[in-house]
Amino acid sequence: MAEYIKIELNEELKNETLDLLEKSQKGKVKGGVNEVTKAIERGVAKFVVIAEDVSPAEIVMHLPLLCAEKQIPFSYAATKQELGQKSGLGVATSAVAIIESPVDKELAELGNKISELKK
Repeated sequence: MAEYIKIELNEELKNETLDLLEKSQKGKVKGGVNEVTKAIERGVAKFVVIAEDVSPAEIVMHLPLLCAEKQIPFSYAATKQELGQKSGLGVATSAVAIIESPVDKELAELGNKISELKK
């Protein structure tokens, strides 16, 4: 497990994350570490998903810390390829930020489930 992975998610939560990410394609999604970092810092990100297979880990290591600081829920996807595909970007990506989504309520619920694991 990489150093930046703060919580171990079960398969059910990972699948729920990817399902909601797929539904969020109709909204506004930003891909790539730089865009995600900007969205978090500006406070416009509603949910962040980070790939678990990023190498070197330093590329995304700051994202969980920024999310915690700004109180933005975050989750993980197994691979960069899967993350890019489910978010509708068409290319592999290390991180995705959901800015606007038709499933905001469901994203908030998922964020609450994940935050319960942190305690």
